[in-house]
Amino acid sequence: MDVEVAEQSSMLKTILISTIGVVGIVLGGDMVVNSATNIATSFGMSANLVGLTIVAIGTSLPEFVTSVVAIKKGETEIAIGNVIGSNIFNILLVLGLAATISPITISTFALIDIIFMVAITVLLYFFMKKDSSLVKSQGILFLVVYVAYMAYTIMR
Repeated sequence: MDVEVAEQSSMLKTILISTIGVVGIVLGGDMVVNSATNIATSFGMSANLVGLTIVAIGTSLPEFVTSVVAIKKGETEIAIGNVIGSNIFNILLVLGLAATISPITISTFALIDIIFMVAITVLLYFFMKKDSSLVKSQGILFLVVYVAYMAYTIMR
């Protein structure tokens, strides 16, 4: 009997914490959008640039930490699954749901970003298909390309 009560208490606690977490995410998301808009306006930056830099980095930090921890524990499949799953979720579910709520206007810059993303994905595929792994030199190449892409994004 005590086990059932403890399990119910644990379940209620889990539901409460999850609910608080979801509310926090919704409120946090609203604050991120408002803050990003203010940053863009204050510094004369485009909303696209703020989204590609500040917002993207901020929303990707949990995935980054999860993947680093997984890799340190030798759980590379979890790290790869996290990155791929997150991208699929963002592209298909987030954009799909957003488009059902309100039409999304795609700028020329966004189209260029999409082409860039597809090219990098194809490059990643060939790197992984060749050796079934990513090695340090390939990781460094990806970091250099990211820095170059960020520089290009800021300068355009």
